[in-house]
Amino acid sequence: MQFRGGMNELMRQAARMQRKIEDKKKELQDKEITATAVGDKVKATVTYAGKVNRVEIDPEFLQSEGIEMALDGACAAINAGLEQADKAMEAELEKITGGVKIPGIA
Repeated sequence: MQFRGGMNELMRQAARMQRKIEDKKKELQDKEITATAVGDKVKATVTYAGKVNRVEIDPEFLQSEGIEMALDGACAAINAGLEQADKAMEAELEKITGGVKIPGIA
Protein backbone atom coordinates (compact mmCIF):
# COMPACT_ATOMS: atom_id res chain seq x y z
CA MET A 1 0.00 0.00 0.00
CA GLN A 2 1.44 3.32 -1.02
CA PHE A 3 0.52 6.60 0.67
CA ARG A 4 -0.38 9.30 -1.80
CA GLY A 5 0.47 12.88 -1.06
CA GLY A 6 3.66 12.30 0.83
CA MET A 7 4.70 13.43 4.25
CA ASN A 8 3.40 16.98 3.80
CA GLU A 9 -0.15 15.73 3.23
CA LEU A 10 0.12 13.44 6.24
CA MET A 11 1.20 16.40 8.39
CA ARG A 12 -1.70 18.52 7.09
CA GLN A 13 -4.15 15.74 7.94
CA ALA A 14 -2.70 15.43 11.43
CA ALA A 15 -2.98 19.20 11.94
CA ARG A 16 -6.63 19.14 10.77
CA MET A 17 -7.40 16.30 13.16
CA GLN A 18 -5.72 18.17 16.01
CA ARG A 19 -7.85 21.26 15.29
CA LYS A 20 -11.01 19.15 15.25
CA ILE A 21 -10.06 17.58 18.56
CA GLU A 22 -9.34 20.95 20.18
CA ASP A 23 -12.62 22.38 18.83
CA LYS A 24 -14.56 19.40 20.22
CA LYS A 25 -12.85 19.76 23.61
CA LYS A 26 -13.82 23.45 23.73
CA GLU A 27 -17.37 22.64 22.66
CA LEU A 28 -17.78 20.01 25.40
CA GLN A 29 -15.74 21.53 28.22
CA ASP A 30 -18.78 22.97 30.03
CA LYS A 31 -21.05 19.96 29.53
CA GLU A 32 -21.97 18.51 32.91
CA ILE A 33 -22.42 15.02 34.28
CA THR A 34 -23.80 14.12 37.70
CA ALA A 35 -22.67 11.09 39.69
CA THR A 36 -23.98 9.81 42.98
CA ALA A 37 -22.67 7.82 45.93
CA VAL A 38 -23.94 6.31 49.16
CA GLY A 39 -27.32 5.37 47.73
CA ASP A 40 -27.86 8.73 46.01
CA LYS A 41 -27.40 10.62 49.28
CA VAL A 42 -24.38 12.45 47.86
CA LYS A 43 -24.28 13.97 44.36
CA ALA A 44 -21.40 15.57 42.50
CA THR A 45 -21.73 17.51 39.27
CA VAL A 46 -18.58 17.81 37.18
CA THR A 47 -17.79 19.04 33.69
CA TYR A 48 -16.27 17.08 30.84
CA ALA A 49 -13.19 19.27 31.36
CA GLY A 50 -12.79 17.88 34.89
CA LYS A 51 -14.07 20.82 36.92
CA VAL A 52 -16.24 20.12 39.98
CA ASN A 53 -19.24 22.46 39.78
CA ARG A 54 -21.42 21.27 42.64
CA VAL A 55 -21.55 18.79 45.52
CA GLU A 56 -24.87 18.07 47.25
CA ILE A 57 -25.22 16.11 50.48
CA ASP A 58 -28.61 15.04 51.83
CA PRO A 59 -28.95 16.90 55.15
CA GLU A 60 -30.61 13.92 56.86
CA PHE A 61 -27.73 11.68 55.75
CA LEU A 62 -25.22 14.20 57.07
CA GLN A 63 -26.99 14.40 60.42
CA SER A 64 -27.42 10.64 60.83
CA GLU A 65 -24.04 9.46 59.50
CA GLY A 66 -21.78 12.38 60.33
CA ILE A 67 -19.27 14.48 58.45
CA GLU A 68 -16.69 11.72 57.87
CA MET A 69 -19.14 9.50 56.00
CA ALA A 70 -20.48 12.49 54.07
CA LEU A 71 -16.98 13.52 53.01
CA ASP A 72 -16.14 9.97 51.97
CA GLY A 73 -19.34 9.95 49.91
CA ALA A 74 -18.42 13.28 48.36
CA CYS A 75 -15.02 11.93 47.32
CA ALA A 76 -16.62 8.82 45.85
CA ALA A 77 -19.21 10.83 43.91
CA ILE A 78 -16.60 13.28 42.61
CA ASN A 79 -14.27 10.49 41.50
CA ALA A 80 -17.14 8.65 39.81
CA GLY A 81 -18.22 11.84 38.06
CA LEU A 82 -14.71 12.62 36.85
CA GLU A 83 -14.31 9.07 35.54
CA GLN A 84 -17.66 9.22 33.73
CA ALA A 85 -16.84 12.64 32.26
CA ASP A 86 -13.43 11.40 31.10
CA LYS A 87 -14.98 8.37 29.40
CA ALA A 88 -17.67 10.52 27.79
CA MET A 89 -15.06 12.98 26.46
CA GLU A 90 -12.95 10.10 25.18
CA ALA A 91 -15.97 8.61 23.38
CA GLU A 92 -16.64 11.95 21.68
CA LEU A 93 -13.02 12.27 20.60
CA GLU A 94 -12.99 8.72 19.25
CA LYS A 95 -15.63 9.84 16.76
CA ILE A 96 -13.02 12.19 15.31
CA THR A 97 -10.05 9.83 15.44
CA GLY A 98 -11.98 6.75 14.41
CA GLY A 99 -10.97 5.05 17.64
CA VAL A 100 -7.25 5.29 16.89
CA LYS A 101 -5.13 6.33 19.86
CA ILE A 102 -2.67 8.94 18.67
CA PRO A 103 -0.03 9.92 21.24
CA GLY A 104 0.17 13.66 21.80
CA ILE A 105 -2.98 14.44 19.82
CA ALA A 106 -5.95 13.07 21.75
